[in-house]
Order: sequence, then C-alpha cells, then structure tokens
Amino acid sequence: MLGFATFAALLPELRDLWRLSNAEAGLIASAFFIGYVATVSYWTALTDRTDGRRVYFAGSLLATAGGVGFGLAADGLASGMFFHVLLGAGVAGTYMPGLRLLSDRTSGPSQSRTIAFYTSFFGIGIASSLALAGLLAPEYGWRSAFVASAAGPLCAGLAVFLLIGKTGTEANAKISFTFAALFPVSSWRRVIANRAAAGYTLGYVAHCIELFGSRGWMVAFLAYSAGLQAAGASFPWNFAAIAAAVNLLAVPASIFGNEIALRIGRRQWIQIAMLGSGACGIVLAVSGGLHWSIVILLLIVYSMLVMAESATLTAGLVAAAPAELRGAALGLYSLAGFTGGMLGPSLFGVALDLAGGKADAAAWVWAYAAIGAGCVAAPAVVRLFRR
Repeated sequence: MLGFATFAALLPELRDLWRLSNAEAGLIASAFFIGYVATVSYWTALTDRTDGRRVYFAGSLLATAGGVGFGLAADGLASGMFFHVLLGAGVAGTYMPGLRLLSDRTSGPSQSRTIAFYTSFFGIGIASSLALAGLLAPEYGWRSAFVASAAGPLCAGLAVFLLIGKTGTEANAKISFTFAALFPVSSWRRVIANRAAAGYTLGYVAHCIELFGSRGWMVAFLAYSAGLQAAGASFPWNFAAIAAAVNLLAVPASIFGNEIALRIGRRQWIQIAMLGSGACGIVLAVSGGLHWSIVILLLIVYSMLVMAESATLTAGLVAAAPAELRGAALGLYSLAGFTGGMLGPSLFGVALDLAGGKADAAAWVWAYAAIGAGCVAAPAVVRLFRR
C-alpha cells in the first residue's frame, strides 16, 4: 500500500504545479480506482482457479511499475491519470487476492478477526504512504516520493510468493484472459441472488465513496483549515504527517467495530457507524476555522467512524458467500466498492468547484455531504432491503 496515498499527500502541490482545477485533481485521484475496478474482478476470480500467490506477485509488479512511472514521467493530467491507473490495477492484484489467501487459511470466529486485522492494516499502509511522501517530498522533490513508494509492493510480492505455502486446493490452472474470466457474470448472478451478500456489497459501495473521497482530500482540507487559523496558531506538523497520524489512529476502529458487531449484530452496527460517519463529516467541514487542535480531534473521530464498519462489511460478505463462489463474491464486492471509491474523490472535487471553490467554507460542507450522503441514508436502505 506504500504508493496508495502518495498523490493524496501531494495533491495541493501538484494541483498548483500543474494548474489543475479541483475536479481535475480529483480525476487523477480517481484514476487509481479506474485501474482497480477494471481489473479486480479478473484478479480475484482467478484465485478460484490458480495459486493466489502468483496472482499477488503479478499485481505487485504492476503496482511497482505504476509508482516508478508516475515518479519519472508524470507531468500533467493525462500522464498522471495513466500511471495512477497502472498503480490501481496493481493494487487490485494484491488486496482482494491477499484477503482470499487469508480466508482460505482460517475458519470460524478466527476468520472474522483475521479479516478485521487485514482490512485494518489497509489503514496502516495508507498512513505509511502519507508519512513517506511527507518525509521525502520536501527534501528531495515530489518525484522521489513516488519512486521510493514503488519499493513497497515489490517487497510485498516477493514476501508473499516466497514465504507463504500453498494449500491443497490451490491448483496450477492456466490463466485465461477471456471475457468470462474477466467478468464472471454467471457467478455474480448467483452471488447477487444471495440477499445478505447483495446487502453487504451495496453497503461497501457507500462506505468506499466516503472513505476514499475523504482520504483523497484530507491533506487539502488541512491546507484549507490552516489558511483560516489565527496568527500564531498554525498547525504544528506538516499536513501529510498529520494525515498519516490520523489514518494510523483510525486503524483500531475497524477491529473494535468488528468486535462490537459480533455482540450486537452486524446489521445494527453498520447502520450506527454509517450514520455517525456521514453526520461527522459535515460537522468536520463546518469546523474548519476552529483551532487546529479541535480540527485534528474531529478529523480523528471522523476517520474512526468511517473505518468502524469496514471489517464488519467484509467479514459479513465472506460469511454470506458460498465457499465455491468466494473468489467471485470478493471480486464483485471489490469491483462495486472500488467503483464507489473511484467516484468519491471526483465527486468531492466537483462538489467543491460547483459550490464555490477551495476558499469557500460552504463548499467544503457540500463536498463532505456529497460523499457521506449514502452512509447517512444507510438505515433507510436497510429497511428497504428488509421489506
């Protein structure tokens, strides 16, 4: 995940350097998810037929190429989008296939907890990505941050391929690039026919719109808030470092949220967490002009609420999907969710532009409301599903 948030950490700098609008900056952030969405169903369905370690290693090589390419050759909207697409396609070959590797090696209550830890470490990866960019870019330039981040997926791919053993069910089938392999529609129909699996997938879409929309613009929001601080009350650290710390502090929320869900029920906890995160995003936007300590505290609370149902949604999907369709179910789940993730940063940027721009306080409220609308509506959607 080391290159995942490099662009988010440098968004204000590259937006100004390349003279981009907020919508165009959002498009580059969303390009990651275009690559992810375009390939994730293939990578994940492939784990139903071949050694998942090989899939993971191939994805890691593609992610490495995307990071190096962005650092060496990106110089504007088109090239930035191209290399971010490659990076997204590479991460698609590691994230859900990695989850499949774990879920095939666990069962029962331990499976739910293992999945919770795995999805939480997504946040640690993002925090590390932000921290690396914040450390390298001021000293060595923004290109160095992208090139250095490419070492992460390469090391991960080697570690998974060399250190994790095969299970008895992982065959050595030939890899196929047919349409049916890329988009296993018949399997998806069977997954969607499962009401619980369909519900968790829809919930993941709303979750990802808010999650990736807010993360993609976190550093930019901190820069906006810094401009409103009173003289002598500036933020004590650089914005990428603050964003990294916030993401790191939000990691336990997914684990603890899953434990709460095991006690009060997944459906109830998902509704509580989603409604809380959607409302808190609006409160955060309204509070941008308050003292930096309050802004950071609200940002931590908001990030924790956004993460609180993440593991619960994924664990619910894994439990609901039949074992023989688990790869296809995870592929559809990830495809749908990261399609939401693709929309999140762009939706935020477009709302920000339409409502008045980066200097307008009301525009930030509309932007956070736009990405959180699906989560605020979650309780009503659950009641609709129940009917």
